[in-house]
Amino acid sequence: MLVMDKYIVGTFLASLFGSFLLYILLFKTTISHKRKDQEEEREMSRGGYQIRSDTTVGERRNDEGSDLDVIIVGAGVAGAALAYTLGKDGRRVHVIERDLSEPHRIVGELLQPGGYLKLIELGLEDCVENIDAQRVVGYALSKDGKNTKLSYPLEKFHSDVAGRSFHNGRFIQMMRGKAATLLNVKLEQGTVTSLLEENGTIKGVQYKTKAGLELKAYAPLTIVCDGCFSNLRRSLCSSTVDIPSCFVGLVLENCQLPFPNHGHVILADPSPILFYPISSTEIRCLVDVPGRKLPSLADGEMANYLKTVVAPQVPTQLHEAFISAIDKGNIRTMPNRSMPAASHPTPGALLMGDAFNMRHPLTGGGMTVALSDIVVLRNLLKPLCNLKDADSLCKYLESFYTLRKPVASTINTLAGALHKVFCASSDQARMEMRQACFDYLSLGGVCSRGPVALLSGLNPRPLSLVFHFFAVAIYGVGRLLIPFPSPKRLWIGARLISVCT
Repeated sequence: MLVMDKYIVGTFLASLFGSFLLYILLFKTTISHKRKDQEEEREMSRGGYQIRSDTTVGERRNDEGSDLDVIIVGAGVAGAALAYTLGKDGRRVHVIERDLSEPHRIVGELLQPGGYLKLIELGLEDCVENIDAQRVVGYALSKDGKNTKLSYPLEKFHSDVAGRSFHNGRFIQMMRGKAATLLNVKLEQGTVTSLLEENGTIKGVQYKTKAGLELKAYAPLTIVCDGCFSNLRRSLCSSTVDIPSCFVGLVLENCQLPFPNHGHVILADPSPILFYPISSTEIRCLVDVPGRKLPSLADGEMANYLKTVVAPQVPTQLHEAFISAIDKGNIRTMPNRSMPAASHPTPGALLMGDAFNMRHPLTGGGMTVALSDIVVLRNLLKPLCNLKDADSLCKYLESFYTLRKPVASTINTLAGALHKVFCASSDQARMEMRQACFDYLSLGGVCSRGPVALLSGLNPRPLSLVFHFFAVAIYGVGRLLIPFPSPKRLWIGARLISVCT
């Protein structure tokens, strides 16, 4: 108790400062949102759209003109979920996917509770059934042999609501299969080579079929969901892709996590190590390696790095399985991409999923953002009779970028910030921030529930993120100034604040 009591001042100051900041930002945001809503209502009234009163689920509509309403490029998590969602609303959808066989990835395996709620909202919750998906109820955070357990705040939700972890490919195949059950949704294997543009408007796509035929498909709206390696995004956005680190992936067998049904984050040196279940018998391990250059797999450098640098920091319960996974040689790697959402509103086209926006996968928020975006787009498109006025539709869909921000910006910002904080550093101020973050989360109560609610997508409020961000910083400074300040401690505290800003 004495150790904890000396940090009460820092915690109190954090709460006081955060409350004041929250009030100011909330006032400004409320005024801004009211003005934005009024502007959007005026724009919609000028859009000239006929509003349909109802649409039968999965029906075929016989509008004049194009045989299609929407072309979707890509049938990953975003594309497959979007195809089912729009098809269920009666849209005639053509999905073109490069490879319809089951994908094998080392990310996209952890769906946060907020993402599971979106899955329910879209009617896709059964897609995590019969794939040996595992319930995830929180995180375990470890640093220097000390552990803290962070549970998702799920008390107000149905007992079925929790995170889910699984093989990414199994999940995608379930959603593809469900989309294919709708008569007005067509899934085709093919490679889209270009967007068809006419006078600044996207009219459709040119693609090569599995048999090698070059074909064209036309629709009022083309939605590009072809993932992080998208070759179509350049004509629709101006974002640059950053690669802060890479993941090295292994599958551990015949072992148990220290905390069952929890994702595990080890604050290792030089960067975090993740563990989470992907089936009843398998645990995924992701080792974060800073930078773009990885040790060579071919000459054994990677295996040596994992055994000499990483293995000593792996929990004892998992050590033997970790070494065994290395010896089996099934080591996979992938760059961790980060890309802000900065699309060019283009008549006839829209970007979605990782083709549109990426964040560091440390927090497992990518699928939650994608599913949330689909809910936003579904709600915007649902009242429209047709999508043929490309210019008006483009103007109307500008609100999509505003409406997605609370969820997307919260999860994106948190992912980038936590990766920077959780990485080891020779900078003493950064190391103090890392320790302060671990200790702050270990306090429990609002200090753990708040950040975990943000991370899980259950509380997508940017202002709450700002509050906890500054609370951690002030808590860290308070730790430095107690029991008494010194010039060195004051200097480190000032630099800690500068790290935050």
